[in-house]
Amino acid sequence: MEFFNFYNHGFIRVAVGIPVVRIADPLANAERTIALLEQAGERRAVLAVFPELGLSGYSCEDLFGQAALLEACRDALLRIREASLRLSVVAAVGLPLEVNGALYNCAAVVCRGQILGIVPKTYLPNYREFYELRQFAPAEYAREREIVMGGDAVPFGSRLLFAAVDEPRFAFAVEICEDLWVPIPPSSYAALAGATVLINLSASNITIGKDDYRRELVSNQSARCLAAYLYTAAGWGESTTDLAWDGHGMIYENGSCLAETERFLDRDQLVTAEIDLERLAVDRRRQGTFAQSRFQHRGQLESVRRIPFRADLPRDKVLLLQRQYERFPYVACDPRTKEERCREIYHIQVQGLATRLQAAGFRKAVLGISGGLDSTQALLVTCRAMDRLGLPRSNVLAYTMPSFGTSERTFAQAVRLMAALGCTAHQIDIRPSCDQMLQDIGHPAVQGKEVYDTTFENVQAGERTSHLFRLANVQDALVVGTSDLSELALGWCTYGVGDQMAHYHVNASVPKSLIRHLIAWEAEREALGAETSALLRKILETEISPELIPGGTGDQPEQRSEAVVGPYSLQDFHLYYILRFGYSPTKVAFLAWTAWQDRNCGSWPSGELNRPQWSIAEIKGWLRLFLRRFFAQSQFKRSCIANAPKVGSGGSLSPRGDYRAPSDSSATAWLAACDAIPEQEPNLSRPC
Repeated sequence: MEFFNFYNHGFIRVAVGIPVVRIADPLANAERTIALLEQAGERRAVLAVFPELGLSGYSCEDLFGQAALLEACRDALLRIREASLRLSVVAAVGLPLEVNGALYNCAAVVCRGQILGIVPKTYLPNYREFYELRQFAPAEYAREREIVMGGDAVPFGSRLLFAAVDEPRFAFAVEICEDLWVPIPPSSYAALAGATVLINLSASNITIGKDDYRRELVSNQSARCLAAYLYTAAGWGESTTDLAWDGHGMIYENGSCLAETERFLDRDQLVTAEIDLERLAVDRRRQGTFAQSRFQHRGQLESVRRIPFRADLPRDKVLLLQRQYERFPYVACDPRTKEERCREIYHIQVQGLATRLQAAGFRKAVLGISGGLDSTQALLVTCRAMDRLGLPRSNVLAYTMPSFGTSERTFAQAVRLMAALGCTAHQIDIRPSCDQMLQDIGHPAVQGKEVYDTTFENVQAGERTSHLFRLANVQDALVVGTSDLSELALGWCTYGVGDQMAHYHVNASVPKSLIRHLIAWEAEREALGAETSALLRKILETEISPELIPGGTGDQPEQRSEAVVGPYSLQDFHLYYILRFGYSPTKVAFLAWTAWQDRNCGSWPSGELNRPQWSIAEIKGWLRLFLRRFFAQSQFKRSCIANAPKVGSGGSLSPRGDYRAPSDSSATAWLAACDAIPEQEPNLSRPC
C-alpha cells in the first residue's frame, strides 16, 4: 500500500495558517498557532507557515519598544518549541527579537523541540503607510551568526537554507514580506542555492487591487525560481486604526496556484496543498539557464548556510493526494480559458502552414480526407491558411480514397466535409492499385484468403500517401500531413510512404485528445454554420479507426485503434508526464490513478460525454503497452518526421526540437519499473 502514498512519489504536503491575532498578547497568539499546527499535523503536512510578527501582531507600532512585549514574544516562541515536540510539522512563525541592542523583525523555524534557525527581515519598508525603520533594524546590520534562545545556540541570519536530510529535494528558505517586493528578492538567491520551497511571512495590509498584485508577485517568483512559494499575510484581529487586513494566504508551484485562503475571514484558517518536488527538480535540471545563473551568482551563494533537519515523512501508510490532476493535461478544462487556448492553437497551426506555403512558393495544398478526427482538423487548418494568405479555398485539393475497410459512415462524412468547407473535392478508389500491389508481392489476400496482416494494411496506407505525393507533383502543391502526436508516440502510423510522412505536418505536436476538443470547440461556436457543426459532432462520435480491414456492416468502423494501442485519453495522460517531466512509470501510474480512478471526482472538459474510469490494474496494463511502444519500437519513425510547429509546453517529438532519442534503445528499465506497480487498490473512500 506504500504505492498509494504521495510522499513516496516526490510530493510533500505543506500548509499556510492564518490565525486570528490578539494584539500584544503573544501567549494567546502562540496557543492559536499551536492549534493550527496540530491541524497541520493531523492533515499529515510537514511544513506550516504563519504571518509576519504573528506572535505579537504586526500593528503594535511603538509597543515594539516595550520590554514586556518582547519578553512575552520570546516566551511564546519557547511555548511553540515545547509544543512542537509532539508534532511532526516544521513551523515558521514571526516575532520581534532583540539581538545585541537592535530589534529585528524575524521568522523562527521550529522543528520537534528545536529552533532550527532565526531569519531577520532583509528589506524594511519606510514609505507611505509603512514605518518599520522606526522600530526595526534590517538584517544586514546584524553581525551575529548565532543567538541564544531558551538555553540553546540558534543559527541567526538572512541566508539560512533548511535542508531535509531524509528527502534531498526538500529544502526551504525564508523571506519576510517586503523582501518579495524588491527587484532581486532574497528568495532568488535561495533558490539558486538549492531551496525548492520558498516561504514568506507577510503582514501586508489590504488596499483595492492589492490581492491581485500579490498573486502576480508570488506566481512570477515561483515560476522564475522554479520553486514552490508559500505566502501568508496578517488577517483578522490586527489593528484597524489606519489599515485593514485580509489574511491572504497562497501556495504556488512554478507559477500555478495550488491553494488560497478565504480573505477577510473572522476565524482561524489553514489551507494545505501537495508540492511536487520532483517536478521542480526536473525543470531545474532541464532548464540549463538555471545552472548558468547559479554559476553567475556563485559569490552571493557562498554565504548561504545549510541547516540540516529530519523531515521524517510519513511514508508507511496510505495517503492520497488532495491535489486535483486534470484528466486531459493537454486540454484547457476551464471554460474561461478554453476559447483563448483553442484559438491560439489554431493560430499556431495556421501560421505554420501559411508560412511554409509562402516560403516554398506553393499556392495549393493536397491532403487526404478520411472522415475521421485527424484529417478533419488538418482540413480546417488548411482552409484557414488559405484564408490567411488571401487565396481561395478551392486551392485546397482534398481527396478521399476509399479502400477495403472504408465504412459508409466515414466516406459520407469525408464527402460532406469537403463540400461544406468549399475546397476542391476528389474521390479516388485505391482498391485497384492495392490489388495490383498485393498481386505483385504475392500476398495471399489476392487469392481470396482473409489474411489481413500488417502488410495488407500498409499496402493501403502506402498507396494513399503515394497518390498524395504524386498528385502534389501534378498540381504543383504541398502535401499536408494529418498524423498526430499520440500516433507518433505510439508508433501507430505507417513509416515512409504512409501517414508518418508529408511535406508539412500541422497535427504532429497535437495529441488526439486535444484534436477532439479543438473540433468540438469549432462545432460549438458554429462559425461554419449549423449544418457543418452538426457534421463535426457526428465526426466526433465516430470510432477512431485506420479502416484498413474489411468486414462489418454496422454504422461504425469495424477496426478500432483504441482496442490495439489503448484509450487515447489515458495514453495521452501517460505521454504528457513522461515526455514533459520524465517521471518514472510508478509515479505516472499513481497520477493516472489519482485522475482517472473515479469518474465522479474532479472536473471534466465541457462537452465531454464519454467519462470512463480505470482501475490501477487497467492503468498498469495500458501503461506497459505505452512504454514498450514508446521506448523500444517507435523512435525510428519519429527520427525523420516532417516539419511541424510546436503547439504546447507538453512538448513535441521532433528530433529537431524537444525530443532526441536513439532509434534502437531498450525499454527494459521502464518495463521493470512498471512491474512494481500494484494491481489492487486500497479500499478507501476518496473525497472528491
